[in-house]
Amino acid sequence: MPYVTAAKENSGKIDIYYEDYGTGDPVVLIHGYPLSGTSWERQIGVLLDAGHRVITYDRRGFGKSSQPFVGYNYDTFAADLHQVVTKLALRNLKLVGFSMGGGEVARYIGKYGTENVRKAVFISAVPPFLMKTPENPEGVDGAVFDGIKKAVAADRYAFFTGFFKDFYNADLFLGTRISEQAIQASWNIAAGSSSIATLACVSTWYEDFREDLKRIDVPTLVIHGDADRILPMSATGARTAKLIPNSRLAVIKDGPHCITWTHAEEVNAELLSFLK
Repeated sequence: MPYVTAAKENSGKIDIYYEDYGTGDPVVLIHGYPLSGTSWERQIGVLLDAGHRVITYDRRGFGKSSQPFVGYNYDTFAADLHQVVTKLALRNLKLVGFSMGGGEVARYIGKYGTENVRKAVFISAVPPFLMKTPENPEGVDGAVFDGIKKAVAADRYAFFTGFFKDFYNADLFLGTRISEQAIQASWNIAAGSSSIATLACVSTWYEDFREDLKRIDVPTLVIHGDADRILPMSATGARTAKLIPNSRLAVIKDGPHCITWTHAEEVNAELLSFLK
């Protein structure tokens, strides 16, 4: 299996697992919490059929990547992405981030610039700044994140069960846009992730990406569902689109958080139009 060694922890390597398909300008797909690169299955084939080269990778602590004790912050996540880009000698990147993955897109550009980036896409993404503060009143109260961390620490498997109900708006879409088996598959991926990572990553959700977004000077697409219960559009996608010049907001009507699955046709149409 293909890996990039990102760093070392004591005597062991921290390896990032990736998959690389097709030819043409590369589209790098960055997954959300608590999943892996396999969560892009409804986009990969469509993008390949359209002539794109598609790269997915698993964030450290998730999927087939190493599960270290250290490095669960966006500076390190961006550095891991940079290792993948460097290892594969990627040029003319098109970066696509879902949920937590939108943080990698923002921080990667914030750290490394856009010389090698042609386009950026944020799908149901965490930027610009989730934490409510006196100067960021649109954010979410810190007690919400504290409650999530307590739930993950107490019984992350039970937490995942409740989390995925809102991830897919299962009360509305179960049996139509999402099956019980697909939700179970997501739960299985989450359960296989690092217990350390699933707890530590919660604190990264309220990272401030506003300065990173200011550095984005390439065409940008923001896609968000207007019924997102995990990252409400008014606090995230709508604000991100306003902060990035030359960006466009595509609203998926009735879309939950994981629109890449439940509303894949709508999302794929937006992606194909933007990336061509």
